[in-house]
Amino acid sequence: MNLSYTVTQNELLELLLNIAPIRPVFIWGAPGIGKSALVEKFAEEVGLPCVSLLGSQLAPEDIIGIPQIRGDVSEFLPPKMIARKEPYVLFLDELNACTQEVQKAFYSLIHEKRIGEYHLPAGSVVIGAGNRSQDSAIVKTMSSALINRMFHVQLVADSAQWLDWAYQNNLHPWVIDYITQRPDHLFSEPPKTEEPYSTPRSWHLLSDALYEYGFGEEKTIKGDKTAENMLRVIAYGCLTAAHAGMFIAFTKNIDNKHKLAAIIKGTEKWPSNPEDRDILYFLAQSFRARLLHDLPDNKNKLDKETQFLTHRAKALIKELSQINHELALMVVSADGDEVLPDWFMVEIVRDLPRLASAGA
Repeated sequence: MNLSYTVTQNELLELLLNIAPIRPVFIWGAPGIGKSALVEKFAEEVGLPCVSLLGSQLAPEDIIGIPQIRGDVSEFLPPKMIARKEPYVLFLDELNACTQEVQKAFYSLIHEKRIGEYHLPAGSVVIGAGNRSQDSAIVKTMSSALINRMFHVQLVADSAQWLDWAYQNNLHPWVIDYITQRPDHLFSEPPKTEEPYSTPRSWHLLSDALYEYGFGEEKTIKGDKTAENMLRVIAYGCLTAAHAGMFIAFTKNIDNKHKLAAIIKGTEKWPSNPEDRDILYFLAQSFRARLLHDLPDNKNKLDKETQFLTHRAKALIKELSQINHELALMVVSADGDEVLPDWFMVEIVRDLPRLASAGA
């Protein structure tokens, strides 16, 4: 399912606080984007314990319980994890990964907060979550009856909000600094093949690994091939390959993390030595991200700062093309929906015709 509108982490928490106590909510989103963590945060905010059930690992009897003879009749005894005396948050994770029979078992639980004769304690909250069909995850079609019993919302990653969380939770400074410079690398769509890819969860995994191996101010990879090889294993084991490579380049330049700002200012030059190619690649990618973020769609909206950036950008692209033509072309080329403003590209065509014609 792809909804017409999406919410960020903070917006989802506010929505849960207002809607979940009165209606069951289903959260759609890619794996690793933070659905489970936000439900736990919600439970903490309302002061209730959170009980999580994983839909892909459930059988119908895990929900409705097992029958027991009581005199001349039988009754179903719900499982201990669900049959509680005090109110709680019941989180049905991967709800759309369970079988149709399990989905049926959820009907009364979601709609009436009831299993057989057992009713969830007053004040209990039911929240579901699941991945989208395009996420290459275990996803089964949800019945229209089940869909219609819930309020639906789609979560997307927001780098600024995630960075606030990362600071509060003491994630590794290298991870925080990198995402600060490349917020577009916080999340990438799941690949069609079996390989790691970047999500808020995978950056958290990388942070934990960096701490465990002692990487930090006293241990960098500069001049240490063994440390660099281990960092490559860690980064490529968590992230999208392109992001991992750029993260390695970033850590090589960790002692001068403000180098791009200095290059734009004119106090530094693009690194041109062959052994610095990965650093140059990272800086070129970061430069493109800076232009995409800072340059307005309309030239009339240029202020003094962006006028200077525009002037420097053309000179820097020219200098970059003399060092590595492919990287200069990468800076100005369209990449999906990420396109530099038309007015800027007109100036590139006018001032750098060789580069513009190569990208045509």
